[in-house]
Amino acid sequence: MSKSKIPQKTLRKAAQITGKRSRIVVDHILKYGSITTEDIEGYGYKHPPRAVRDVREQGLPLEMFWTKSRDGKKISGYRFGDTNKIRSGQIGGRKVFSKTLQKQVIETYKGKCAICNTRYENRYLQIDHRIPYEIAGDKVSSSISVKEYMPLCGSCNRAKSWSCEHCYNSLNDKNIDICKTCYWSNPVEYDHIAMREIKRLDLIWIDKEVVDYESISKAAKEKGEKIPDYVKQVLRKHINSISRD
Repeated sequence: MSKSKIPQKTLRKAAQITGKRSRIVVDHILKYGSITTEDIEGYGYKHPPRAVRDVREQGLPLEMFWTKSRDGKKISGYRFGDTNKIRSGQIGGRKVFSKTLQKQVIETYKGKCAICNTRYENRYLQIDHRIPYEIAGDKVSSSISVKEYMPLCGSCNRAKSWSCEHCYNSLNDKNIDICKTCYWSNPVEYDHIAMREIKRLDLIWIDKEVVDYESISKAAKEKGEKIPDYVKQVLRKHINSISRD
């Protein structure tokens, strides 16, 4: 895409984007008109949505569209979005979390991931904004509070990032109240997951409990069922038996 076809307001904002990962995304779009998840991975980044969020968090809107990879698979592509959604006052994006804040957040959750509730060594936990940064910035309240952040394991952080990336509210309305009632913000008490009526239960088997998991896995295989579906069936039968008593 020729720069002459890009609105000056977008170009001015694009020039303000900082950070290696963010610059790669912006410069690629400036040169080619768009960038795909495959392109981002080609630059060495294995979690493309995170690179896209880096740009959005600095106030430059990116519009997602569906396209095809080189081998014909459906993947996400991104281009500059609506100039009316460009936000000022977010140059440089999120700040690096202090070690003190990281320690306080991890200690609040007793060294466990806020989503899957699994205990990890501190170095394996990543501190994340409870409300996505691109929506709420670094402050939800008048002063920074530990409650505004949560520790996540790598897997849950990627899952949250992908879900938020495809959420209508995140892409359009950016309503903080909607985020506050989402599973990814409050996995204990929530009304929806990325604006969809979904309830989620994460079960982790640790140490001696792995024997129980193997038994469930074997039973599910014998029934020709996937483990989550089999567990739902067992729970449904148990609930029905209780209601009959």
